[in-house]
Amino acid sequence: MSYSGKMRILLDTTYLLPIVGVDVEGVEKVMVILRRLRDRGVVELYHTELSIFEIVGKLSRTGFDRERVELGLVSIKEWFAEAKPTLKAWLKALELKRKGFRDLIDLLLYTTSLTNNIMFLTRDKELVEFLESIGENTGNIMLEEEFIQTHSST
Repeated sequence: MSYSGKMRILLDTTYLLPIVGVDVEGVEKVMVILRRLRDRGVVELYHTELSIFEIVGKLSRTGFDRERVELGLVSIKEWFAEAKPTLKAWLKALELKRKGFRDLIDLLLYTTSLTNNIMFLTRDKELVEFLESIGENTGNIMLEEEFIQTHSST
């Protein structure tokens, strides 16, 4: 899944949280690789407003540094292109939710990447296992471990 020679990757919210000051164990290696690939011009990184909503929800339940959050949100908007869920993505996510997966935001991120032809980088093995168990296409998903193995020498 590339666009004008660049790999396009939608990031799971996990990878955006450190930008607003929320520590997430083990994401440093992925972030270094993503930054290196972006700086070399071989990858285009995406976020969604859904992730911003999820970030704000998480921050609302914790103590947070307002300035750090503001700087982080501005940085996300500047550094990452925005992928928007299509009507097909919204409807597919609803269908998948009905089939038993609890996290609607994760389903929307998956279906947004699928309908926008963008790879989805996640560490959510439970999501992948669920999708595979019901025969869904997971070819647009790259698990964190695979991503690190594939790109650690780049």
